[in-house]
Amino acid sequence: MDITLTEFIGYAASAVLLFSFTRKDLKKLRWFNSLGCLLFVIYGFMLDSIPVVITNLAIILINAYYLFIKKEVIASEDSAQE
Repeated sequence: MDITLTEFIGYAASAVLLFSFTRKDLKKLRWFNSLGCLLFVIYGFMLDSIPVVITNLAIILINAYYLFIKKEVIASEDSAQE
């Protein structure tokens, strides 16, 4: 079974995204989730699928907001989990 580069990126994106949801640390979850979404953006461009690109870019922006702008919220949530 031959796998195309497009399929490989799609599978990698799915794997990274699924892995992100196994993280207990919210900051790590957001970083891995962003990486998975970035791979899905690349995958969306390769498929010429604008809905895939737009949705995953939006998720990256939301993750970036919480990682860089609202970082004190993540820090306080991580402290509460310990």
